Amino acid sequence: MQPDPSAPARNRLSLETSPYLKQHADNPVRWHPWGEEALAAAQAADKPILLSIGYSACHWCHVMAHESFENPAIAQVMNDLFINIKVDREERPDLDKIYQIAQQMITQRSGGWPLTMFLNPEDQSPFFGGTYFPDVARHGMPAFPDLLRRVAEYFRANREQIRAQKSQIEAAFAQLTPPADGRVVLDDTPLQGLREALAQSFDPTWGGFGRAPKFPHPGSIEQCLRSWHRSSASLTPDLQALYMASLTLTRMAEGGLYDQLAGGFSRYSVDDQWMIPHFEKMLYDNGPLLANFAQASLATGEALFTRIAMETADWILRDMRAPEGGFYSALDADSEGHEGTFYVWDAQAVKALLGSATYPLFARRFGLDLAPNFEQAWHLRICQPLDPLATEFQLSLEEATRSLDGARQTLLRARERRVRPGRDDKILTAWNGLTIKGLAVAARALQRPTLAEAATEAVDFIRTHLWRDGRLLAAYTDGRARFNAYLDDYAFLADALLELLQVRWRSEDLRFLIHLLEVMLAQFEDADQHGFFFTSADHEPLLHRSKSFADDAMASGNGVAASVLCKAGYLLGELRYVDAAERTLMAAWPALQRYPQGHVSLISALEDFLHSNQIVIIRGEAPEAQRWAQQLSRVYAPRRLLFAIPADAPHLPPALASKRAGETTTAYICTGMTCSAPLNELNEVARALQQSAT
Repeated sequence: MQPDPSAPARNRLSLETSPYLKQHADNPVRWHPWGEEALAAAQAADKPILLSIGYSACHWCHVMAHESFENPAIAQVMNDLFINIKVDREERPDLDKIYQIAQQMITQRSGGWPLTMFLNPEDQSPFFGGTYFPDVARHGMPAFPDLLRRVAEYFRANREQIRAQKSQIEAAFAQLTPPADGRVVLDDTPLQGLREALAQSFDPTWGGFGRAPKFPHPGSIEQCLRSWHRSSASLTPDLQALYMASLTLTRMAEGGLYDQLAGGFSRYSVDDQWMIPHFEKMLYDNGPLLANFAQASLATGEALFTRIAMETADWILRDMRAPEGGFYSALDADSEGHEGTFYVWDAQAVKALLGSATYPLFARRFGLDLAPNFEQAWHLRICQPLDPLATEFQLSLEEATRSLDGARQTLLRARERRVRPGRDDKILTAWNGLTIKGLAVAARALQRPTLAEAATEAVDFIRTHLWRDGRLLAAYTDGRARFNAYLDDYAFLADALLELLQVRWRSEDLRFLIHLLEVMLAQFEDADQHGFFFTSADHEPLLHRSKSFADDAMASGNGVAASVLCKAGYLLGELRYVDAAERTLMAAWPALQRYPQGHVSLISALEDFLHSNQIVIIRGEAPEAQRWAQQLSRVYAPRRLLFAIPADAPHLPPALASKRAGETTTAYICTGMTCSAPLNELNEVARALQQSAT
């Protein structure tokens, strides 16, 4: 049934699950969620679609909402001239990927949020767009209501040109993924290119890669650690790579990007010094950064890295964990209508809270004795090393640490009484996958079983609420699971399960992993040009079916898929998986050679493929097998997978079932498809692993 364009319209967002969409449910704009009803209404009314894409923690999304979407006069222009559709990019990354790329094609400018696109109602093809537009003309940007009228007039006067533009956009989309070259021979060239690119972009003073705005780039940090480890047994170990990773992690941990009171990291820094962040805190950053710090703690023994990993894990469990076991998505940058208000301090208020005895040490440590650094207030960051401060205040190192830790707790309790930033309580499968992996890595590296328990509960939550009829769903809110899952959901969760199986074995998790990989191959693989599409074969038809090899704010789904297929393929003796990983790498090969720094996750997968991971299988009674695993996990070995599988583990695939326990605990060391003879002494296993230097 077609909607009646003359019927009274209303805002239709109140029944949506997305917290972001609900933020707009009371706007005078007649918003629709994306769907058949809205698209049919646009066709019936022959009005262009105004598509607005954002997310709940987005500062400029809030600004545009307050300026324009809450303004009755501007809303009236929108309602008169357009069918207005609001999309949460975290629920619908498929739409966001398409229209971000289209915006860049049309305007030749970078994208971002809020994304504002104008679509032809006939086929949803874009004909104009941008990001944030102000309510009145300023900073060289037109006033939003004036722009709306001009766009609507252009639509009425140029229908044929708009239809022709669709063909140009489709051709441009087709060029994004050129045909695969079956003659490719994979080699280490992109690894070398990535190492050189990271060195060229490295900031030797403040760490990180590139200039402000400065993002954490967890994949680049991990690659530096891996590059050092690859060379660590040689006569010329890559100490510069270790230095790049260590300095970056140290400067981030000391800066304002890190929440010095509660733990956890903000999205990015607006300056080179990691001092002032964009204050939103995203789950998808903190899971991989938790893994970075835990890995660096294991690799270097640095107490700072251990502490930051512990505190970040504690923040995730305290502030982002749902009662049912999954993890929420984000904390807003704003509170009380202003960015950063929740996090910054007045120096005199801090002095009143801490008292005259503690305040001087705290002020020197965290910069309160310096000029304000954020809108006449102070955002905490470490400004002075602890050792000389302890000497200056005639304290032992332990006394200074206790005093500062107590002060941090005092301020944290005071901060908790403030108006908190909004929390987006969507539980996203892909982002939970990243967090489960981070918790599993930290549980193993830091010997913290409670983190593995939390990761396990999150897996069980996903299997209970987001796994339906053999398929994943992408998002869960208020008891409702929705949206056909994307490549990232399958790849990130499979990767997390593979990591979690190394902390504690559950055969049902292995079966879940295999199910995910089989669906990924059946529904997402590009049978003609190889690699994986972002959406499944039975997904809603859209303007374009995206297939991206590049990393963005998160690792590429193709990169993570290739890596986990390669590892799982050798673990399970399933060469179909290894072959699919190879096809993906061959399809991405031109991009890996041309721009290695934009494809870090695929280059990590290339390393996994070219230099087969070492897989250690331990069989025996569960407590003793687990003890062996814990002992063998106390070294940093990024290309080693280690599984303690109880002797009575049920339903094992043949490749694992054949590796049986003897009369005592037994280990097998495998590389590729070749495995050692059974080893029955822990010291014997440790010696063999040390000699292999993997």
